[in-house]
Amino acid sequence: MLDQITPVILTRDEEANIGRTLEHLRWAREIVLVDSFSSDATVEIARRHPNVRVFQRAFDDHATQWTFGMQQVATSWLLTLDADYVLTEELVRELESLRPGNVRGYRTPFLYAIAGKLLRTSLYPPRIVLAAKEHAAFVQDGHTQRLIVDGPIVDLRSAIVHDDRKDFKRFVARQKIYMRQEAVKLRTADSRSLNLAARVRKLIVIAPLAVLVHTLFVKGLILDGLPGLRYTWERFVAELILSRELLRASPRS
Repeated sequence: MLDQITPVILTRDEEANIGRTLEHLRWAREIVLVDSFSSDATVEIARRHPNVRVFQRAFDDHATQWTFGMQQVATSWLLTLDADYVLTEELVRELESLRPGNVRGYRTPFLYAIAGKLLRTSLYPPRIVLAAKEHAAFVQDGHTQRLIVDGPIVDLRSAIVHDDRKDFKRFVARQKIYMRQEAVKLRTADSRSLNLAARVRKLIVIAPLAVLVHTLFVKGLILDGLPGLRYTWERFVAELILSRELLRASPRS
């Protein structure tokens, strides 16, 4: 089925990641890369790969940007990838063996890596990444997009590796933007529509501490040494930023 799949990637200043991601997509006849006018070497690196078509478009929101990318796909299936997603050989073999029938989408689990070292687990949930183009749509969901598939969805066995090599300063800058948008989502959503994790995130100050304890001890990342501690610190900082945004919006007496 590989010849029916086009990977789609959004980028902005991803020179630390994009080369690794593209190296694991050599099997693809064509890759659609939508760049938001990167100021680093992202586009230069992408254009070294003959199977990559680069489009540049000013960023408005994730859902619109992904929809634009999907519109450039000529095959019947699209594979939605962040610039720091690395496909394992096991996943590529599984994609090759797929016989979709009436299936319209596939969801995959994730392995999380810090500077190339795989963690035993993470807070990163499985997500739909492969969809039949004619049955797919993107909607904005807080700070990011959600891929909606009209039809049956099947879970894949093999995982994608999430391995972001950008520095911590970039991480914090990105989280400040994302968590501002996430705070708007949490404030405006009907509480009955929120899952447990989202309801915990609304507990200002409590949520960062809960994430710290859950990640280190329940998930066991304290056993992963410095990479586990770095991942935990990143999640803690992200939740602190979210709590700050929610606190700013709280009614004052």
